Amino acid sequence: MIFQALFECLDPSGWLLLGFAALMLTDVLRNWRPSTFPPGPLALPFLGNVFTGMDYKSVENFTKEYGPVCSLRQGSERIVFISTYRMFKEALINQLDSFVDRPVVPLFDEMFKGLGIGASNGYPWKKHRRFINTHLRYFGEGQQSLENYIKVECGFLCEAFKEEQGKPFNPQYRITNAVGNIISSVEFGHRFEYSDVNFRRFIELDNEAILNSGSPFAQLYNTFPSLFKYLPGPHQKVLANYREIENFLRAEVQKHQEQWNPDLPRDFIDVYLAEIDKLKEDPEAGFNIESLVVTTLDLLEAGTETSSTTLRWALVYMMHYPDIQKKVQTEIDNVIGQSRQPALSDRPDMPYTEAVIYETQRMGNIVPLGFPRMASKEVTLGGYTLPKGTMMVTNLTSVLFDQNEWETPNTFNPQHFLDSEGRIRRRDAFLPFSAGKRACLGEHLARMELFLFFTALLQRFTFAAVPGEMPSLEGVQGFTNSPEQFRIIATPR
Repeated sequence: MIFQALFECLDPSGWLLLGFAALMLTDVLRNWRPSTFPPGPLALPFLGNVFTGMDYKSVENFTKEYGPVCSLRQGSERIVFISTYRMFKEALINQLDSFVDRPVVPLFDEMFKGLGIGASNGYPWKKHRRFINTHLRYFGEGQQSLENYIKVECGFLCEAFKEEQGKPFNPQYRITNAVGNIISSVEFGHRFEYSDVNFRRFIELDNEAILNSGSPFAQLYNTFPSLFKYLPGPHQKVLANYREIENFLRAEVQKHQEQWNPDLPRDFIDVYLAEIDKLKEDPEAGFNIESLVVTTLDLLEAGTETSSTTLRWALVYMMHYPDIQKKVQTEIDNVIGQSRQPALSDRPDMPYTEAVIYETQRMGNIVPLGFPRMASKEVTLGGYTLPKGTMMVTNLTSVLFDQNEWETPNTFNPQHFLDSEGRIRRRDAFLPFSAGKRACLGEHLARMELFLFFTALLQRFTFAAVPGEMPSLEGVQGFTNSPEQFRIIATPR
């Protein structure tokens, strides 16, 4: 009787309102946050917290209000953020196996498809990680040392800077090309000239994709992919860029397939092709041409973006702190001189230079939120319960600027990494490459590159800002935190 009376008294608009109310009630009940789940701001029905910024500064602000373990809701998915070194250590070091999986991030899944080393999980990820660890080491040390690759490239980069004849120039693409040539030599068996238009195009496409992937539209795409897939915005540029990048990499892979000799592997792609043949009876391992393309991109991006961005930050800080630049050059002159190139064997004798590089990584805050992880099982963290499958984002900014870990967290201060006798001091909260089983595979290579490139540049040049153009210390936020475009004057020493 009640339903019949209700049916008779409601007109179409009433039914629409009733239906909307029912949907809202369903959404609230389905997404109700249990008391055991990390707290966070009030979420809107259907939308969640899509209007809460996902950049690292916004994350820093709401974690101050809700604590070092808190959450946001994007659509119907809850994302947990962890902050401070203490919580970072609990999640990624003390519970080593709890966050080894990657969640599906729709914008990146369009390109990476859950393949390769960065986005895969389980058995394929373990097989790829072991394979990459083995064969990057082989091609770095077995045929020609990674150090020699870098030293040769340092010579090319210094010559390119010298050709500017002390006039203002933007160093971004030369630095990115130089750093990218190291992993390119390992992957493709050759480097790219700085004038190579195809590799320059790859660098431009990748830089643009990384920048746009941090935009609000990209976050909306990740929340409502089926809707925003058809709407214009920066996310479409990311997808278009990755499609063109994929074509560039497929061409490299195809050339290797045509010239492949399994008895004479020349580079990483050749040994991966051999692994495809070797594991053809084990398709679950995920070694195929699609995975090869994605893995090649994984390594190329990881081996280029963070190190080249760190070097650009290093030049910015040297312009802002000429006294620190002079101290580095004095150490270089005392240990190396001007008659030979810097070598890795010099590093133990150059603690101040090393401390400046470390402080650049800390202050530059290159990957402020890392890449998302996912709970591989039910986890207790900070007194809260995270169900299996919960997405977790590490607020690395809060670790690198933790007031409980750093004496002057907001100041560029190389003394953070030096003891009272001027020797390198290990800091537990210095984790620019993250931690745990998903920590950056290229940390060893990156540390080599940063030392050799930075030392070679300051051995050969003194860097100064163009008058009236001192670059900002505020970064440009994309997926990484990079300096604004700047020009520099490199005066030969």
